Amino acid sequence: MIVTLTLNPAIDKTVVIPGFRAGAVNRIQTLRTDVGGKGVNVSKCLKKLGCASLSVALWGGSTGKHAMEALKAMGITPLTVGVEGDTRTNLKIIDPEQGENTDINEPGPAIGRRQLEDLVDLLDRTVGEGDLLVISGSIPKGVDTGIYRELVRRYRDQGASVYLDADGEAFLSGVQAAPDLVKPNQEELGRWAGKTLETREDILEAARKLMNLGVKEVVVSMGGDGALFIGKDRVFHSPGLKVPVQSTVGAGDSMVAALAYGQEKNLKAEQRAKLAIAMGAASVMCTGTQPPEPEVIEKLYHQVILEEV
Repeated sequence: MIVTLTLNPAIDKTVVIPGFRAGAVNRIQTLRTDVGGKGVNVSKCLKKLGCASLSVALWGGSTGKHAMEALKAMGITPLTVGVEGDTRTNLKIIDPEQGENTDINEPGPAIGRRQLEDLVDLLDRTVGEGDLLVISGSIPKGVDTGIYRELVRRYRDQGASVYLDADGEAFLSGVQAAPDLVKPNQEELGRWAGKTLETREDILEAARKLMNLGVKEVVVSMGGDGALFIGKDRVFHSPGLKVPVQSTVGAGDSMVAALAYGQEKNLKAEQRAKLAIAMGAASVMCTGTQPPEPEVIEKLYHQVILEEV
């Protein structure tokens, strides 16, 4: 079973504003609202692939209740520990004229020690040997930045595979416990390495330093330059696919979902990589953080070019 964990979920409100300007009156062209948060997005994409998952997240207030009902309507099983205060709402501004996305993210409610203990108890009853736990996103207020290190170590010790997709202190903490897979983008990996990664060789050097810590697989998304898939015995590069871009929000989550699906279905490394590229490309063709449709993913899958480095 695949279990996704989102400590800081959200409702994502996505607006399209052509010619968006700060400090000026801006008029919304279109608006959509999605249940979001990185791990939640992974579960949504897995559902589109026909793969069941359990979505564990810290929902709060009336916003959280609405989000859980929406997930149930999608056929996704939500599990939660209730928190005080409403789940945050994030605003995503898309400017198609300038080709820019602007994220305005709320911090979310603070999490207490008792709630965190209840969450670990819930995970202990949910995640077991042979399961795959996907830990994604930011750490909420009130929670020590070492939480991802503790969770990765705890569930790897219990025989589960653990994927980590985070940034900053959350990433720095989590990789210390050697997750099975990490998926930073080029900028996030550079922040971990402490320098700008300008070339493929720079990226590979940083990725191999992660693997020296015990990480088994590193997948680095590079925007328009595609992605690198670095494993113990092989490295693949895909230049990516040129598709019309609606929104880049959630593209990385789509890639993580594809990689998790590939592991669950015992796909070959090349198939997992190709599916991740196709899912990421299909995702950016969608507005908001809605998951891409299977027929679009399949069409793009056959266009993916994969080369061994």
